[in-house]
Amino acid sequence: MMVKPSLDDLLKKVDSPYTLAIAAARRARMLNEGAEPLLEYEGKKPVSHALEEIYAGKITIKRSNREGIK
Repeated sequence: MMVKPSLDDLLKKVDSPYTLAIAAARRARMLNEGAEPLLEYEGKKPVSHALEEIYAGKITIKRSNREGIK
């Protein structure tokens, strides 16, 4: 199965694959709960829609500066 945008292209937008996974999951949950889509999208899957929004630069990903537990 071919995913568009590609994983390589998506990883250029974030600092790690983990950040991408968390951001896509959170946005997909928001879409499932009724949030307005930021792009026109023909697909049915919220995660795919979230990844399209991230790739298009419609989603800003902010990282916290919290230090690990000591």
